[in-house]
Amino acid sequence: MNIRLTETVTLHPLVLPARADAAASPRFLEYADVRNRSIRDVTGRDDDQMTPRELLPVLRSSADTTKLQWAITVDDEMVGVAPLSILGDDEGKTAILVVSLLRSFWGRGIGAATLPHLEMAAYAAGVRRLLTWVEHPASEDAPLASPTGFGEIPKDHAARFLLRHGYTLEQVERVSTLTWSDPLVQRIRNLRASAADQASGYRVVQWKLPTPDEHVAGYAWMKEHMSTDVPDAELGMPAEKWDAGRVARHDERYIQRGTTVLVTAAQHIATGELCAYNELAIGGDPTAATHQEDTLVLASHRGHRLGMLVKSAGLLTWHEQHPDSPTVITYNAEENRPMLDINEAIGFAPIAYEGAWKKELT
Repeated sequence: MNIRLTETVTLHPLVLPARADAAASPRFLEYADVRNRSIRDVTGRDDDQMTPRELLPVLRSSADTTKLQWAITVDDEMVGVAPLSILGDDEGKTAILVVSLLRSFWGRGIGAATLPHLEMAAYAAGVRRLLTWVEHPASEDAPLASPTGFGEIPKDHAARFLLRHGYTLEQVERVSTLTWSDPLVQRIRNLRASAADQASGYRVVQWKLPTPDEHVAGYAWMKEHMSTDVPDAELGMPAEKWDAGRVARHDERYIQRGTTVLVTAAQHIATGELCAYNELAIGGDPTAATHQEDTLVLASHRGHRLGMLVKSAGLLTWHEQHPDSPTVITYNAEENRPMLDINEAIGFAPIAYEGAWKKELT
């Protein structure tokens, strides 16, 4: 049901089409366009852009996450999008909410009119904790320090908006990029060789999604630990349970999007256990930026430079297979110094910072 927020602003639940090609509903195609433009208005980059085909599987609910979306209109013109993802791992008590408006409509009170209705919808669905991640470009605004003691963001219009509405900054994430060059390739080769020397009891294994049967159990175990072992500050992200079914759903979502994912893992030779992994992903455009997604070393196998091993091995294979992708982008908590050390040694450089925000609903 559409909700009239003001005389001109309306909130429209988005009904997902069966397909995302030219036969898709005009409203969905407009939603995809407004999503992309509103992100670009903040970041100035295209690395998070998605075609309608890529976006549709992301918006669909699964056994692990319930997805809801709204379009925000002013006088029937779509000016913003608001997706809500309710996480199933803690019985739906935690959700991720985004309100994204086109820059030309900032400062008109549209976000302030929209947010309370979205929070009420989340609360009615059983959500008690809302999380949101917002990029805060460099500005002349006063700094707002992370409560973790690592990193800061400017207290810009987005930060002031969230603070006014009861959200607290919990963590700062660094956005970093790697730009390919011949000297960089040689540097990564050297780092891989050095890491391999210190990981003599391990071998590198690689696969592209879908995950081969022999690696499903190990991949699920590592993905489960990814949800608990990375720095979480006080966000309260729920611990995830992974099994073969969840791995299959995860893989299928990427495949439906037309996204290629390379997983590079370290395998303990004596036991066959998978104990570290890195993921690299790209959509259908071979000239687009690559996304470095999860990287994890299981706690029981740390101290053997496995993080550097899987990252460097993955990047070298990736660059051979996707030479037209000019950059790699990745996100890390500012307090995750071990992973930042690896990224910096490889050649990643910071380009932006995100705030991770939380609101407890009562």
